[in-house]
Amino acid sequence: MENKVASSNFIRNIVIDDLQEGKVKEVITRFPPEPNGYLHIGHAKAICLNFELAHEFSGKAHLRFDDTNPLKEDTEYVNAIKEDVSWLGFKWDGLFFASDYFEEMYNRAVLLIKKGKAYVDDLSAEDMRKYRGTLTEPGVESPFRNRSVEENLDLFARMRNGEFKDGEKVLRAKIDMASPNFNMRDPVLYRISHATHHNTGDKWCIYPMYDFAHPLEDAIEGVTHSLCSLEFEDHRPLYDWVVAECEMEHVPHQYEFARLNLTNTVMSKRKLKLLVDEKIVDGWDDPRMPTIAGFRRRGYTPESIRAFAREIGVARSNSTVDEKMLEHFIREDLKLKAPRTMAILNPLKVVITNYPEGQVEMLDAENNPENEEMGNRQIPFSREIYIERDDFMENPPSKYFRLFPGNEVRLKHAYFIKCNDVIKDADGNVIELHCTYDPETKSGSGFTGRKVKGTIHWVEATQAVPAEFRLYEPLILEEEESEGTFLDNINPNSLEVVNGFVEPNMKDTQPQDKYQFFRHGYFNVDPKDTKGGKLVFNRIVSLKSSFELPKK
Repeated sequence: MENKVASSNFIRNIVIDDLQEGKVKEVITRFPPEPNGYLHIGHAKAICLNFELAHEFSGKAHLRFDDTNPLKEDTEYVNAIKEDVSWLGFKWDGLFFASDYFEEMYNRAVLLIKKGKAYVDDLSAEDMRKYRGTLTEPGVESPFRNRSVEENLDLFARMRNGEFKDGEKVLRAKIDMASPNFNMRDPVLYRISHATHHNTGDKWCIYPMYDFAHPLEDAIEGVTHSLCSLEFEDHRPLYDWVVAECEMEHVPHQYEFARLNLTNTVMSKRKLKLLVDEKIVDGWDDPRMPTIAGFRRRGYTPESIRAFAREIGVARSNSTVDEKMLEHFIREDLKLKAPRTMAILNPLKVVITNYPEGQVEMLDAENNPENEEMGNRQIPFSREIYIERDDFMENPPSKYFRLFPGNEVRLKHAYFIKCNDVIKDADGNVIELHCTYDPETKSGSGFTGRKVKGTIHWVEATQAVPAEFRLYEPLILEEEESEGTFLDNINPNSLEVVNGFVEPNMKDTQPQDKYQFFRHGYFNVDPKDTKGGKLVFNRIVSLKSSFELPKK
């Protein structure tokens, strides 16, 4: 992983103070995703924070799956999450599952019952909501709240044995139905779910709720700094209550930080799953998706995402980050790495009438003018080439410096050419240009006889390699939902597919190879659809942006 300078933030300062004051001897953090979907860019921020913080202070970072809901979880998601964390460049110091601790969690729940701190409730979910009260009115105690310890132990054991139907009973904590914090109004600790679990199979039919399981997992693993996003701030009193009342030997502490919000992006796994289920996108790894898998397939690098995560930092208040900041970091990462080459996305054929028929010459072209170590390549040139259709206008406006009848331009790495004739089809569409070239104007020859204002790119026609290009715009037109659902804000033009050509030396390019195509932007060889001789390129990002990082 690249060298980095750790930026100061309030959590890092807490860790430093805890170490200096002897509150902790070894820093242990964890990244605890629920395996109910693919990770998105917001998770990348949390991954970088947890792993980099632990490793900076020679501590440990765990990868732990909070797999307490078998109805929504799947091994596919477990494997995808592991791949994403590894791809970002991190190695976990322990791989754990909440389901590894189900027996201990059950025993801790029994302890709560014995202490009179938990009870089995028969209320329906609807009645339970009514009993919880409102922001201005306290909750009402359940009529089952004062069951005896013996009855609760018996019912809870029978819940585990599968004697009751889903939703028939729950185990609730006995805390305070008048608490101003809704999370403390006798929250549910266990529910019945006769569902097969991806890790434990059919061993269990009762499952702990997240707010009960999560603090126990941290305590069992010896986590010192439990980092989570701000929406869990109101859950912290319950987190502390569970750790204390379950008499856990290790007492972790929860710290909240602002989650990542990006413009024109949804950061909800539920919404992202809806996009997949409704086939609005081509799976979780669609390059338009804000998932780590989607960014990887589109062509983003782990280095660029880590740099982005460090730049946005760790704050206490929520804010929205311009997506152009993320684009800035991939440009910065690729500008010295990606070979510069030429691709034609909307071809227009050009015949150079005074160039010898059947002749092909090889021309020198630098692979990256900003990185001489990448060397040069040889590209063929002949009588027939393709140029971009946008680089020609029959009746151009003033200050148009590309190709038009009677005008001369430079072909990148090659010669000056002049447009003499325009060939059209029966409908009046331009289908071919006839041009002449000046052999004295060869690139690199030192020719200074005259200058031209326009330079255009091209690909030699007889050896050009056909390719598909996928051009992306934001999937979501607005970052905030207005009336209706967020699906109303789907951009119908988020994907444009065009067919063109690349240089012949790219015929053997491999999936995930990255290039800068002259004038078009940075592109990545699609790892999913590039096969059987078919080349597919995803545009990662355009070449330029008006975005600038704020000065510090």
